This record gives sequence, structure tokens and C-alpha cells, in this order.
Amino acid sequence: MTAVEARESVYQPAQEGRIFPAVPTFATLAEERQHRKERLVASCRAFALNGFDYGFAGHISVRDPEHPDLYWTNPMAVHFSQVKLSNLILANHEGKVVEGDYAVNQAGFILHASVHNANPDIIAMCHAHTIHGTAFCSLGVPLDPISQDAACFFEDHAVVNDEGGAVTVFENQGQGVVEAFRDNRAVLHQNHGLLTGSRHSVDSACFWFIALDACCRVQLMVDASGRKPQTVSPEKARHSREHVGSDYIGWLHFQPIYEQLVATQPDMFE
Repeated sequence: MTAVEARESVYQPAQEGRIFPAVPTFATLAEERQHRKERLVASCRAFALNGFDYGFAGHISVRDPEHPDLYWTNPMAVHFSQVKLSNLILANHEGKVVEGDYAVNQAGFILHASVHNANPDIIAMCHAHTIHGTAFCSLGVPLDPISQDAACFFEDHAVVNDEGGAVTVFENQGQGVVEAFRDNRAVLHQNHGLLTGSRHSVDSACFWFIALDACCRVQLMVDASGRKPQTVSPEKARHSREHVGSDYIGWLHFQPIYEQLVATQPDMFE
């Protein structure tokens, strides 16, 4: 049994014979590409629902299944709520658009591409200039395991302070972020903001980004209370991370978000 199968089995025994999301399989690379693009669009719409827009800042990328050195991403200067299949772009490591009509945000995409290039198993990445994530990142400290949700990131996120306040436009910038993603699913980039990556799906990368921002918000609220919170023990935090903090669970959390978007925003697939 693989690690993913073991985590899935936690939820499956009581679900036999019931409607329950199943991780998709694909007969062709074209089918898988279409699926990834649809979930990329939905991830952008989910970012819009959460108010993660900040002008043209923020981007989500997913690796093409047939050409792993190319990445689908949202078009520059298009609001997350207006991203759809027809305006997605395909870019290479250098931030050059090879398919699509829109420009790419090179300042941010090059950092994504560098992480993808150095970590070929990372399928998708997310970044946005969120209010609570950016505020917490300025502190230069990791999240405390003050809840089950925060415990999902225990020993699985890193604080990186390599010129996070400077615009990343050169490939040799952001090396600390690149290295951090070798062993972590999330990065708190000091004076910049949050980044998440997934070795499973863009669904998972998106949900854990939403969750990470929420954890930052809760941490800020607790800190503002002036009281010292009780924390989850390291042993219990690791247990939570392994059982309810996996890439698969992130994928599963995203499914109701996706279904709600499909029902309310059919223009996604135009």
C-alpha cells in the first residue's frame, strides 16, 4: 500500500457504497491536460472568492503532463474571477509564453519556474499577496501548532528571508524558496507572502494555500489577544499532519469548492 492509499483508507471503509470523490485517472495525456487546466481555472476562481486579489499580483501554475518543462498559469492583469480556459497561458522556465494570447507575470512566474525546475515532482504552485499571509510573513517566524488546522503545517513549512521584499525578476533570486520546497509544502516568504506547492494536484496546492492563509489569520488574532495559547504537542501535531494534512486530503477538501464553482460559475470553461 502506498502512502496515498494509506491516507485514503482512513476515509474509505465507512464510505463503501456511498457517493464519495475518487482521484481521477486518465486514458490520455490530453485528458489529463484538460483536467489540470480546468482545476487551474477553478483554483483562480477560488482565490477570487477568498479575496486574494491584489491588482495583477498572484499566480497559480500547474505543470503540463506531456511537456513537464512547461507550465499552465493565469494570464497577467486578468482578475482571478475572470480567468477561464480560453485565456490560460503556457509558459516555459524563462517565463516566455509559448501558447496563449496574454502576457505572463515574469516577476513572479520565474520564481515558480525555478521551484518547478529544481523539484520535478512538484506539480503545482500557488502564490498571492493576501492580507493576513503578508502580515504574518513580515514577522519572520513559523506558525505555531495552535489548532488541528495549523498542525497540518507542522514541520512542513519554512520561513525564508532571502530578499522577500524585493521583486523577483532574475532566476538567481529566491534561491532560498527553491531550496525550502525540497522538504516542505509551504513557504512563508518574509516581507513577501505565502507560497504552497503540491506533488499531487493543483487542487491540493490551492486548498492548502487557502488553509495556510486562514492559519496566519488565526495566529495574528491569537497574538493580538496578548495571551499565550496552548499548543498541540509535537507528537499530536505530527499525527494530525500525516492523517489530515496530506496532499490527498488537500485534494479532497478542494472537491466541494470545485463543485460549488461549477454550479455557480459555468463561464469558467469558456
